Formats: sequence, structure tokens, C-alpha cells
Amino acid sequence: MYPVTRRDFLKASAAFGGLTVLPSYIALGNQSSTGYAPSERVNVAFIASAGKGYRNRLAFLATGLCNVVALCDIDLDRDEAKKSAAEHPNAKQFTDYRKMFDTMADEIDAVIVSTPDHSHFPATMLAMSLGKHVWCEKPLAHTFGQCARLMDLAERSGVVTQMGNQGHSGSNYFQFKSWTEAGVIKDITKIDAYQVQGTRWNNWAENPKLKNYIEQPMPAGIDWETWCSVSPKRPYSDLLHPASWRGWVEFGCGKLGDWAAHVIDTPHRFLKLGYPEQVTSIMRDGVHPLIYPRASTIRFNFPEREGMPACELNWHDGPGNKPEIAPEYSDLKSEQPGYKLPEGTKPPRSDYVGKVMYSKDLVFRAVSHEQPLRIVPKQKYLDMRRDLPRFPQKNSNHWANFLLACKGEEETRSPFSVSGPLSQVLAIGMISQRLGGDLKFDRDTKKFTNSEAANALLDPAPRKGWEEFYRL
Repeated sequence: MYPVTRRDFLKASAAFGGLTVLPSYIALGNQSSTGYAPSERVNVAFIASAGKGYRNRLAFLATGLCNVVALCDIDLDRDEAKKSAAEHPNAKQFTDYRKMFDTMADEIDAVIVSTPDHSHFPATMLAMSLGKHVWCEKPLAHTFGQCARLMDLAERSGVVTQMGNQGHSGSNYFQFKSWTEAGVIKDITKIDAYQVQGTRWNNWAENPKLKNYIEQPMPAGIDWETWCSVSPKRPYSDLLHPASWRGWVEFGCGKLGDWAAHVIDTPHRFLKLGYPEQVTSIMRDGVHPLIYPRASTIRFNFPEREGMPACELNWHDGPGNKPEIAPEYSDLKSEQPGYKLPEGTKPPRSDYVGKVMYSKDLVFRAVSHEQPLRIVPKQKYLDMRRDLPRFPQKNSNHWANFLLACKGEEETRSPFSVSGPLSQVLAIGMISQRLGGDLKFDRDTKKFTNSEAANALLDPAPRKGWEEFYRL
């Protein structure tokens, strides 16, 4: 018999759509501190080892299901990147994921992409093209067209995929699924979703560093070419890196892209909303050509589909922009008359984020992520609680779900086939935030019918030198 190499094994596993438990004579074993044999763990590379990548690394390690074999970050001198490296002395380090794959592709089974929004796409495309399973942070990509390409390559490659909207493995997911299948959630005609906390870019319109990307001295060791990725190459600024890129239209997806993936993911999936036929900018405050509005209200209109009524989804973001909620449905402490946040305390998530869903018979409320739905008013819930269907409470979390799927033991709950269309809806909303007005969208052709400016933003061309990722 010919000897089986790790490359042969990985190619075979990718061809059949998933990775099984690795034989010990093939696996690359290290960091065996969890009790699981190295041969039973997935070899993982982290693209971004600071910021969200640092927190993702801790969450994946807590599952006991992975070996960390590579750490990649454009700024290896950041404190969190240094901590990651210190905790995994055997993991190879890189500033450019392209060089990482050139050097050690055969040693990697799965990749965790936690970079800024605009650079999700090329890293994820390259990983899938090499047969690597991919976890990609939310939203899936920066543009509608990038999401389409990611979904296409995920299907063609057969690799395991997962988007990092963690609540899609929590109580909200299982409850929403169970209650929809049982007919408790039905005939939803209106959803108000919101995240009305302040943002880093609330007052940027007055910041002199914002105008024309005024350049600042760049700290040593930063790979700025890789950071800029497929987007235009702008001068270095601390309003971009390390943590403020989200508010820029060329690099981030704003509050809508950041939070709606955690708030409207379950209604989008289980109400089968698909694409809107119309998106309307109801309100935009602090409009600026380079950054997202300080606050906005965007209305998505979804048509009748599969026996379900048309549905209006209103997204509210920015300080003071919480939707109006009738007193009988206001069950949070922060919504009660005279409520005052204790001095010196941080507001709970329920103060500023959530969703309200209106059906013909019931009204549902929830916060975000894994928080389960509540039927309001409370007396209505008490009257029907004995008849409400149960849903599973003990399940793998989102990180373990991905790794178990890589091992062939589960299926991911937010694969690109599910999270891609959701992220495309967010991309449509981001275009509305930028352009304003009333945009008509053809769900079949996936084009706007009344705005060429909007169509140009669906799939803008990449920066010169980065076209190859659009052809994979």
C-alpha cells in the first residue's frame, strides 16, 4: 500500500464534504492540554489573533476540540497578539495569510477568520479554495456580491462553513425553530429591530482626522497592504486600526452589519424572508460620504412567500432611536416610568438592543444573540405557557458546533447557505443607509430596478492586485 499523507487525507476529506476524526499517524499534534488526544482534534489557523480573533481563540480552546497550529495578524505587536503567541509557542506566526497558506497549507484543517469586515472575503475564499473548513465572523462579507461568491464556492468545495453569529446555536435558535414548526410563531407582519447604543463614529463628522483620510505615523510592524485588502488603500489612521474601522463605509458594515446579524437572524431564517422587494431610508442622521450615519431607520419590505403574509422589518440604530413600543408590550425594567440607570453602572444589553415581532394573534420580544423570545404581555404568556412546545436546552455551543462539524459529527447551524442571504440583506440595508430614498429590489435578478448608483454598490470591483480572489 502507498503511505497516506496528511495532504492526501485533507484532499479526500474536503472532496467528501467534511473532516472525520484524524488518524494519529496523520495528525499534527500539539497543545494537548484538554484531555482530548491531538489526533482527535482539528488543526486550526487563526487569521487575526488580536481583538475578536483573540476572543474567538479562547472560545475555541474551551471546547477542547482543536490544536492551534498558526496565528496570523497584520499587527503582531498588539498586546493580544503577543499573548496568543506566548500561549502557543509551537504555532507559526504570519502577518499575511497568503504566505501562511503557501508555507503550511498541509498542516491546517480549518481556519478562523476574525479580521475587519472588508477583509473577510479574500481570506475565506482562499481557505475554501484550498479545501479548508472556515469559520468567518459576521457579517459574512462587506458587499452583496462577495457574499454570493462565498456561497457559491462553499457549495462547490464541500467544506464545512459557519458564520460567527453565536446566538444561532443558543436558546433563541432552538426556541424559534420549535415554535415556528409548532405554529406558535406564524403570520408575522411586522418586526421592529434595534440597536440604539452610541458608536465610536457618533461625532466623527467634526473630527479633523476624518477629512480625506488624514495620514498619521504608522507604528512599526504593521502589514498595511494586507490590512487594506480588496478595499481602496487609504493612509494609516487610528480611526481605522486597530478598532475603529467599522464606521467607515469602505471597510466596515456599520451598526446594521455589526448587530442585525445577532438580532434578525432567526426571523430571517425561520420566517423565510429571503430578499426584500423594497428598502426605504426612513431617517438618516449625520449623513457623511465616508462614514455611516450617526443614526438611521431603514425599512425592509418582504412580500408574501410560501403561505406567509408580507412582512415589514424596521431596523433602528443610533442613540435615542428606539422604536415606539406600546405600554402593554413594554416589559423591560428600563422601559418603566421613572427608571434611572444606577450611577456608575454599565447598561444591560436589554437597555439598547432587541426585537419586537407582531403577528395577528401574538406579540413576541427578545434581546439579541441567544436570548429566548418572550410573549407579551406577561399574562398572555401565563395563559398559554402549559401548551407551548419544549425545545432542547443542552446543545453544543457555536464554536463546538463548528469543530464537531469539521469532524463529521454535527452539521453547522449557520453555514454560508444560511448566513449568506442574511448578510446580503444587511448589505442591501447598508446601501440604503448610504444613498437614502426608496429603492426597489428584484428578488429574482438580485438587482435594484430604480437606481444604478445602488447597483454599483452591490458588487464593486476590488483594488488592483486583489482580483484573483474574485475568480476562485
